[in-house]
Amino acid sequence: MDMVKRPRRLRGNETLRKMVRETRMDKSSLIYPLFVQEGEGIREEIPSMPGQYRYSLDILPEKLSQLADAGVGSVMLFGIPAVKDEVGSGAYAEDGIVQKALRKAKAEVPDLYYITDVCMCEYTSHGHCGVLCGQDVDNDKTCALLARTALSHVQAGADMVAPSDMMDGRVGAIRALLDENGYRNTPIMSYAVKYASAFYGPFREAADSAPAFGDRRSYQMDFHNSREGIKEALLDVEEGADIIMVKPAMSFLDMVTKVRDAVSVPVAAYSVSGEYAMVKAAAMKGWIDEERIVCEMAASVYRAGAQIYLTYYAEELARFMDEGRIG
Repeated sequence: MDMVKRPRRLRGNETLRKMVRETRMDKSSLIYPLFVQEGEGIREEIPSMPGQYRYSLDILPEKLSQLADAGVGSVMLFGIPAVKDEVGSGAYAEDGIVQKALRKAKAEVPDLYYITDVCMCEYTSHGHCGVLCGQDVDNDKTCALLARTALSHVQAGADMVAPSDMMDGRVGAIRALLDENGYRNTPIMSYAVKYASAFYGPFREAADSAPAFGDRRSYQMDFHNSREGIKEALLDVEEGADIIMVKPAMSFLDMVTKVRDAVSVPVAAYSVSGEYAMVKAAAMKGWIDEERIVCEMAASVYRAGAQIYLTYYAEELARFMDEGRIG
């Protein structure tokens, strides 16, 4: 055959394949989601997320040190309070679970970068992401409490805050309150493109945050829409978001690319609990090669355009990168 162009020439061996690789990854881009709760001596496995745990404050530093040793430099903290109420007061309390976790983490494992999820769903007795007005979430009253929550996290030691509630205007409210209190340099990573997704099921068990009635489709996005996601991303950038997140990752890689092309700030993608649970379940059945699947999923997110990857497999991916299996 007389062919001048032969793409297989650049696939001949591993050295060459790595030399021409288009998508490259680094451990510094990984963020590990981590659940903290009240109590002592607790390292409780989450049934729908094998290998993931809820940690009490006394056990937390051990896990943080393990992540640091693996080369995972950033964590996202989610709090599970002992008591919930109608207005989610535990979210912004000075002695709230996240606030206490931050102070302990900063004191005992100071080299990690601490990001906090800012939302109300784990803290409200009804499980919705804000203050209710009848059966609906009051957007503007919720924004005020979200800003108060973000400020309390930063005062306790958070390096970055990440609002995940999907209220209109909450990034602007948070930015304004942080700036007023002298935290102008604290970044905001906005869950800007967050879809109402069935992939969140295991997380709601992990964080005990399922809504007591109805659903969250009046504030999270319809998964049929893409232009709406671009609108949300651009609005949040205008309000002061420093990083834009797309969530979930796996079924929304088109949105990662579209958002990357639309904004001039870094883009993150969150591989959520349902993605993790599906891989774990299939791997436990022996139906898939877990390590290869995890690497392929990660590569697809970076290939789509994300610079930051939130994943429950962050620790394993860091090891795979060290071993040259991905990167």
